[in-house]
Amino acid sequence: MRRVLPFFKAAGLILFLIFVCLPLVQMTLISFVATLPRPDTTVGSLTFGNYANILSDPTLRSAFGNSIAYVLINICITVPVAIPAAYAFSRMSFLGDKHLFFAFIAFRITPPVVLTLPVFQLFSALGITNSVFGIALAHCLFNLPISIWILQGFISAIPKELDETAFLDGYSKPRFIWTFLLPQIAPGIAVTAFFCFMFSWVEVVFARILTTTNGKPISMAINALFGFQTDIGLVMAVTMASMIPGAILVFSMRHHLSRGFKVGRI
Repeated sequence: MRRVLPFFKAAGLILFLIFVCLPLVQMTLISFVATLPRPDTTVGSLTFGNYANILSDPTLRSAFGNSIAYVLINICITVPVAIPAAYAFSRMSFLGDKHLFFAFIAFRITPPVVLTLPVFQLFSALGITNSVFGIALAHCLFNLPISIWILQGFISAIPKELDETAFLDGYSKPRFIWTFLLPQIAPGIAVTAFFCFMFSWVEVVFARILTTTNGKPISMAINALFGFQTDIGLVMAVTMASMIPGAILVFSMRHHLSRGFKVGRI
């Protein structure tokens, strides 16, 4: 039985990888197939035209740019705000600190659709609906609680003696955070940025409610491709192209992400 067990483990792993990778392989193959008749191609032939259409379509180009802007604005706002907040929850004690911390988490698990009406009314009063900044700010509302929660765990894993030693050496709190704390919690920042990217890149509720003509993300652009005659090859090409920024992010931050998820698992 002990000799057979490794075989079953390997077979199960292979079957799982096939199950996970098969849709991706099929999507990749279809993205290079012409699924609607065009003047220069026949249906079923291999072509790069689906990817060329992404570059030639201003709506798709704008959607990609909007989604990238959402992610960048989201990370640039959420992470700098979450770091001092997480430090306060980790190192300081004040009246109602634990209740406030869990209130943030409770807010994050609230379905976004529940808050669409008050967010729309507030953003309309501020004049930031139908804009890239408005959507990114709405994403920050939901990313900030989970970012504080993640970073608070990483900061709590750092001994308090590091803070005390730095303060005795004359470091102020902002200088301590910039010089000592940020390098220590770099994996946590990478994990936080990863989750901010995931939520902003695939979120569609606020994008549908808060945009009419401008600021539509790639998720809305893909949804708009479906119609009476859907070009499945183009849909698969856009979907594959939409995965590239995420792959670049994971590859560029792979070491920090690996360390960060290990710390989170401990």
